[in-house]
Amino acid sequence: MPLALLALAIGAFGIGTTEFVIMGLLQQVAHDFNVSIPTGGLLVTGYALGVLVGAPLMTVLGTKIPRKRMLMLLMVLFIAGNLLSAFAPSFAVMLIGRVVASLAHGAFFGIGSVVAADLVAPQRRAGAIAMMFTGLTVANVVGVPLGTLVGQSAGWRVTFGIVAAIGVVGLLGVARLVPDVPKPQGVRLRHEVAALRNTQVLLAMAMTVLGFGGVFAAITYIAPMMTHVAGFSDGSVTGLLVLFGLGMVGGNLVGGRFADRALMPMLYVSLGALAVVLGLFTLTAHDKVAAAVTVTLIGALGFATVPPLQKRVLDQAQGAPTLASAVNIGAFNLGNALSAWLGGLVISAGLGYTAPNWVGALLAAGALVLAVLSAALERRDRSAEARPTAVAATRSPVAAHR
Repeated sequence: MPLALLALAIGAFGIGTTEFVIMGLLQQVAHDFNVSIPTGGLLVTGYALGVLVGAPLMTVLGTKIPRKRMLMLLMVLFIAGNLLSAFAPSFAVMLIGRVVASLAHGAFFGIGSVVAADLVAPQRRAGAIAMMFTGLTVANVVGVPLGTLVGQSAGWRVTFGIVAAIGVVGLLGVARLVPDVPKPQGVRLRHEVAALRNTQVLLAMAMTVLGFGGVFAAITYIAPMMTHVAGFSDGSVTGLLVLFGLGMVGGNLVGGRFADRALMPMLYVSLGALAVVLGLFTLTAHDKVAAAVTVTLIGALGFATVPPLQKRVLDQAQGAPTLASAVNIGAFNLGNALSAWLGGLVISAGLGYTAPNWVGALLAAGALVLAVLSAALERRDRSAEARPTAVAATRSPVAAHR
């Protein structure tokens, strides 16, 4: 794999750290700014909404800019947002800093996926995408726990300052290691937008929303589920999240490896197994060992879907994949928000802390149904394209005889 993928992975590591580390520092931040915990939660919500809006917006703005330069500009935006958060004099300014940083998120992963795929041979595209996303998964194993520890001991402002420094390393890596990939000739904004009307692209995005939404339906409420149902202490939740992150790292690499060999079968297996494991989590959540194993499996199976889904979007949006790739990153965040809301609804309805697992299982099963539908439509279209060719081949000897 090219060294340029390392630079992309470093940027992904910084982005993943800043996205999730706020959850471990939320109480401190809210206390320092004298706001309630629910108000402090706007730092999470604002970031997610910024990703949803920023993914297409920043990609559209960058259609006339070479991809390497756009990646560098996005890292500058990421650095500025985290510095603004680190030195924020008020909660409102910190919220602005979070939104500024989030604007780089979707476009960086979207454009980065296209660049990563272009750096390698066609049969290694999913593996290259997985290498970039490894930075995001490692952030959940290393960056978030360390960032939380630093924030709790030295102050949350130090954490965001360090994240900004990681952004600087990512910026320098992109500048030095990523080659100047020329923009495809003749591809305009209307081509990028037209790719979003492709049925297969839309189906892949819907799979992203439902599949990864299934993961976050359970993981969003892992703290109360593990402490009230499994019997873990509050301090043990961090360790469980590390297990979840380790599962993500392994699943991401396996998903990238096998998606290059058999993309749709990889999706069938990962989504089907994810639906089953999420359903079983309702039972395994009552035992500490079984719960820990299940959390790891959810991370592995959930992220095993990421490289194949991202590659599926790139393959189906042929010739104009950049906007579709970025919007698919926004789809991950949409799935997170949707599943967290649905999980909260079933808990509020009095169905218990394990009820979100059933929500997740149904969402993952829905993604599997869409995958089967997508493959069936693709086979039908190929058959329709092959039919005129077959007819022409059978008629050609007659025409020649005449």
